[in-house]
Amino acid sequence: MLKHHHYSHLWPGVPFALGAAVLFGASAPLAKVLLGTVDPWLLAGILYLGAGAGLALVHWGRPLLGLANAEAPLQRRDMPWLAAVIAFGGMLGPLFLMLGLSRTSAASGSLLLNLEGLATMAIAWIVFRENVDRRLLLGAAAILAGAVLLSWNGQGLELDTGGLFIAAACLCWGIDNNLTRKLSSADPVQIAMLKGLVAGSTNFALALALGAQLPDVAVVAGGAVVGFLGIGVSLVMFMLGLRHLGTARTGAYFSLAPFIGAVLALLLFREGLTVQLIAAGLLMGLGLWLHLSERHDHWHNHEALEHDHAHSHDDHHQHAHDGPVTELHAHWHRHEPMGHEHPHYPDLHHRHGH
Repeated sequence: MLKHHHYSHLWPGVPFALGAAVLFGASAPLAKVLLGTVDPWLLAGILYLGAGAGLALVHWGRPLLGLANAEAPLQRRDMPWLAAVIAFGGMLGPLFLMLGLSRTSAASGSLLLNLEGLATMAIAWIVFRENVDRRLLLGAAAILAGAVLLSWNGQGLELDTGGLFIAAACLCWGIDNNLTRKLSSADPVQIAMLKGLVAGSTNFALALALGAQLPDVAVVAGGAVVGFLGIGVSLVMFMLGLRHLGTARTGAYFSLAPFIGAVLALLLFREGLTVQLIAAGLLMGLGLWLHLSERHDHWHNHEALEHDHAHSHDDHHQHAHDGPVTELHAHWHRHEPMGHEHPHYPDLHHRHGH
């Protein structure tokens, strides 16, 4: 039997998923600073374009700096998935969100945005049959309850047309997150770059067509930097999380983003520490602990599999090379059938039934 002692099942997927949540959560209060001076739709365009342009610099700059790219490039067979991801996540999602926010209160809007985490997990479990147990469900419920508590301001939830548009946006992003998993073996920088450029230019052009005024250069630059980190780098980390953890778990960790945003808003805007924030923090902490302490460990069989992704030679990757090779490299490779036991998540190599 193979023993996995050289890496923990939490590494590196969990830090990637949490990193994505931190960057995305921090982008909300920073975008709020800019919102006073720029049309919301145009800002969405600037944020996504900043993400796409920044990642394009990374993507094209790597060879110039002599940095090897160990990731597998996108293939022709990935294109339908990529088109669907851009359509749902980059175009329909932001469009429905803007339509929703203009028709409902900000309080209702921020409450309803928690549906994205719910949609992501539900689709992963029901449609894609990702493994789930009671501990995971409890953890996800605690994280979502914390997020709901955080965004509730004592008023009832109005399910008006605006609310329905926001719910539709969350469903689009839930679909987007699950379809992105189909691409999680390919280069995340390349995917996030394309998504940012297409979504950004679409929203930017639509906003200008609808009469939005271009703000100062400083505001555009600020928005682009926030977009690069809060959407671009965050999306790259989210995709690396998907690769190692599967969709449902990555979605649950990512649901911590509003809490991170609220804590940053405390520091930025000197907003008072509320009982609500403390209670939400405790709920999210409980959910996070339930997820981190999960151990999914059983004897499982790997069927023969052929695919292309960045990998190091470990227990799952035992194949010969012609000549020397650096660790973390990508090429088309075959996995022979094998059986063993170790803690694992529904990652690229563990998508078996239970």
